[in-house]
Amino acid sequence: MKKVLSFTLCLLAAIAAQAQKYNSLADKTVAVIGGEFVLLSDVEQEVRMLRMRSGASDKRMRCDVLENILESRLVLSQARVDSLEVQHDMVVANLNDRINSLLRDLGGEEEVEKYFGKSVASLRVEWQRQLEEMSLIQQEQRKIAEAIPEISPYDVKTYLDTVDTRSLPQVPAKYQMSQICIYPDVDSAKLAAKEKLLAIRERIVAGEKFTTLARLYSQDPSNASRGGDLGMASKSDYWTSFSDAAMALKPGMVSNIVETPDGFHLIQMVSKKGDMFHARHILIKPEYTSADMEKAFNKLDSLKTEIEAGKITFEEAVKLYSQDKYTRTNKGQMADPNTGSSYFEVDQIKPADFRAISGLKEGEISSPIVSTDNEGRGAFQTDGGNLVYKIIRLDKIIPAHPALFEKDYDTLYGIVQSKKQNEALNDFVNKKIKETYIVIDPLFADCEFSRAGWAEKILK
Repeated sequence: MKKVLSFTLCLLAAIAAQAQKYNSLADKTVAVIGGEFVLLSDVEQEVRMLRMRSGASDKRMRCDVLENILESRLVLSQARVDSLEVQHDMVVANLNDRINSLLRDLGGEEEVEKYFGKSVASLRVEWQRQLEEMSLIQQEQRKIAEAIPEISPYDVKTYLDTVDTRSLPQVPAKYQMSQICIYPDVDSAKLAAKEKLLAIRERIVAGEKFTTLARLYSQDPSNASRGGDLGMASKSDYWTSFSDAAMALKPGMVSNIVETPDGFHLIQMVSKKGDMFHARHILIKPEYTSADMEKAFNKLDSLKTEIEAGKITFEEAVKLYSQDKYTRTNKGQMADPNTGSSYFEVDQIKPADFRAISGLKEGEISSPIVSTDNEGRGAFQTDGGNLVYKIIRLDKIIPAHPALFEKDYDTLYGIVQSKKQNEALNDFVNKKIKETYIVIDPLFADCEFSRAGWAEKILK
């Protein structure tokens, strides 16, 4: 027994010495798990992150953090045994996003290095290793989850027969809708916006301050009050047309009019460093006129009256008059662009659309409204798309109800699948705890781990 203990202590000492090469904060190795090791600094760093995010601080925090790390290292050890390969493209993308976010939030490399007490190059190496490990862990977890047998209707029915009905999920109300859309006169609105911005540029060239005019006229609420100041950021944070135009400028220069999906911009360069730049901008968005909206509303109101009078069907009106390219070919029926489903829960419906159908009965048509399409960011954006005028028919309402086998099979299937995947992951971890060489420092002897197997691995 003394020989085993002596060997273990030597191993811990050797790993601690090796850890010093990778992390100067690694003052102590607190766990050995197969060929992996856990440093006290790993635990403390995660504890600090949790406190920063939630402000929480309790006696169990370090124990919970250590247990989560140990479970991850078990999965990582198996990933190495299975010879899984790191998804380098995803790692590089995530690493660049992390670095760029820090550079933007803290204001450049010098500030990042001052904050972390390390060079950006050192941080990049450290975080790349962490992200590579996470890539392997996630792949192994998927492999374990995908190994479960395919879920059958029998499995779903068995779950329903054995679970407490009070614990069944409440399926929220769902709505099916169709629409007729008319877009504003985009060309006229764009021309007016460019003319306004051209006049502003002429005033800048004549000697007026960019920052003063940005405060007066820019329609970007996030920075107009700061004279259009965007701060230091990576060129990848902007639309390509915006960053290309900005990077072509020398400090102090002002661009010509630049168009992006957000609208039209004037850009003034402040400074550049590598792929980072500090700029100001003035944003002018194309705006619809009251006359344009009145014209569209009159047309939509007339169509609603004709449909309700039976002179034309809703589907015929869609085919003849609707300008939305996605719903026009589907008799006006709206669908979630992400899932393809024609049924929407309340939080999936645009606020303007939901206000329009609230109080309607199935088959009734709303009054004309101003809403948005599903094209993402755009010059006519109000809540996630390009501005559009529309009327909406409420086709069907499925009231909220407890999940039922016949109506909500997909929802129940997902619950059963998730349950079995979690069971498979738990079984894997419990089995590996028994099979794997694990030593935990007595520093954590007072921990009440959620898995009993960990307590048996604490060094006596």
